[in-house]
Amino acid sequence: MKKYKYLTCLFVVLAILLSNVMCATVAYNYCNMKWSEQYLLTSAPAWVSFLFIIPYTIGIFICMILAWFFNKKHQKSNI
Repeated sequence: MKKYKYLTCLFVVLAILLSNVMCATVAYNYCNMKWSEQYLLTSAPAWVSFLFIIPYTIGIFICMILAWFFNKKHQKSNI
């Protein structure tokens, strides 16, 4: 069925978008924390911004698993 193909494409695109948003978020927060650490004397080091990778990675894995699942359903429905 076509809906499985669309769902596969949707979740692949969502995974790619999540990875791009993750890179932008982590880079922005790292620069912000590095600046704050250097000039505002905050106590948190800049590497703390890399903790934002964890929820984004979980979301990317979930999207890829769903894309794989819908791709399998699409292949079975074409037989």
